[in-house]
Amino acid sequence: MSILTLAQNWLAQDPDPETHAELTALLEAAKTGDAKANAELNARFDGRLQFGTAGLRGRLQAGPMGMNRVLVAQAAGGLANYLKDYDHTPSIVIGYDGRKNSDVFARDTAEIMAGAGIKAYLLPRKLPTPVLAYAIKYFDTTAGVMVTASHNPPEDNGYKVYLGKANGGGQIVSPADKDIAKLIDKVAAGSINDLPRSQDFIVLDDEVVDAYIAKTASLAKEPQTDINYVYTAMHGVGYEVLSKTLAKAGLPQPHLVAEQVWPDGTFPTVNFPNPEEKGALDLAIKVAKEKNAEFILANDPDADRLAVAVPDAEGNWKPLHGNVVGCFLGWYLAKQYHAQGQKGILACSLVSSPALAEIAKKYGFQSEETLTGFKYIGKVDGLLFGFEEALGYLVDPDKVRDKDGISAAIAFLDLVRNLKKQGKTLADYADEFTQEFGAYVSGQISIRVDDLSEIGKLMAALRQNPPSNIGGFNVAQFLDHTKTDRQSDILVFVLENGSRLIVRPSGTEPKIKFYLDAKGKDPKDAEQVLAQFDESVRHILRQDEFGKQAC
Repeated sequence: MSILTLAQNWLAQDPDPETHAELTALLEAAKTGDAKANAELNARFDGRLQFGTAGLRGRLQAGPMGMNRVLVAQAAGGLANYLKDYDHTPSIVIGYDGRKNSDVFARDTAEIMAGAGIKAYLLPRKLPTPVLAYAIKYFDTTAGVMVTASHNPPEDNGYKVYLGKANGGGQIVSPADKDIAKLIDKVAAGSINDLPRSQDFIVLDDEVVDAYIAKTASLAKEPQTDINYVYTAMHGVGYEVLSKTLAKAGLPQPHLVAEQVWPDGTFPTVNFPNPEEKGALDLAIKVAKEKNAEFILANDPDADRLAVAVPDAEGNWKPLHGNVVGCFLGWYLAKQYHAQGQKGILACSLVSSPALAEIAKKYGFQSEETLTGFKYIGKVDGLLFGFEEALGYLVDPDKVRDKDGISAAIAFLDLVRNLKKQGKTLADYADEFTQEFGAYVSGQISIRVDDLSEIGKLMAALRQNPPSNIGGFNVAQFLDHTKTDRQSDILVFVLENGSRLIVRPSGTEPKIKFYLDAKGKDPKDAEQVLAQFDESVRHILRQDEFGKQAC
């Protein structure tokens, strides 16, 4: 079938005026021999966005390589067929954030689910991802869908799928993703106009939101104290729920970054709506300096992540690495659980800090390193606390089985109150951590590519010729996880000094990532090791033609 025919068939199904007009213009231009339009059509119709363990995520545009109403309807139809085979009385709850078309995609999904005879609940408005994750357990639904692209660029959107009941309410993992993808492909072979739709779905009221807020507020247990801090929602959906949770918990409200407090899918004040990105916290730092704040808290746009920034001794503000926040929270909670006589597991992804295992060992807990992706952390039985270095934390796994930036904020504020009760600061806490566990410093090198085949070439080169020395330290152990029970495209280099390099392709973006975990006698020594580490990795990359282009 020609590209023009494929595009024409797609156009016949497209109910969205914007993408319909966009595709019509491309088709008309291509028919006149416009080479650029023809190339664009080929790019959009030569394949489709792959449904995987991250669900769907991509650019908002017409065609099967973009996020749009046709693609979402196909996904909803395939998922509906999967749920009907999976459960005798299937049900689903659907949430959405403030990105462009999130509400539209959510309503389309609700209509198609209801049309397929599945009991469907739709959250009442734009809300954080963790509220959706909680609603799955609250209503004991078979599944959940969250329409969000998290911290991706403004032109993107996405579709996260969760499985409830016996699967615990976390994001899908294999083989469910492959099974659902096959059913989506079957729906895509026909027309979405043949999918029955119904308005017989339930638009929820605030009952589930209020229940989430009450349960999250109950995490706050430390004595009341004044806290002077700044919060930004990064133009996302976090503020309303966080503010109500703070009020319920009796915690102080923050100073706000007014320009970023309410949802805006265009993200006008940031180049990239990810608190990890350079410049994303500039406005928050400006407010923090004006208010002489102690620290900054930031959620990403769907509020499943939490970032923390603090001033150094010279008053220069900098964000704390996700590994630092994860270990700070892990240490604080481990001491509590130990005092309560609890048993269980502290877990993190294998690209996160090895320091969590040391914390677990000290307090008699088990530790576990999972594959990358919070979906795997959420599946750990007996989980007490989990985190990933990309600012994802789970402090109350009985409530949700996904990362939760709202509950992490409450736990962090409780940590601050605990320190204040002892007359200590976060800087004191950091010093004590180093004395107890050693100095760990993390870094990352990310290389974005235009041609995905370049990632495979670099991974192959590193497998065939693994370096024996990195940063002046011999490689004590080399692990290729395609050859272990992990069965994952991840390379691990453990150095003789306890430092570590992990290399893996990104699961959601056209990137290859290098995770650097340096260990030293003290923070200054660890930073020096990290600098040597960083330069050595970049030198290795420069040996390859790909590295020259990417660096």
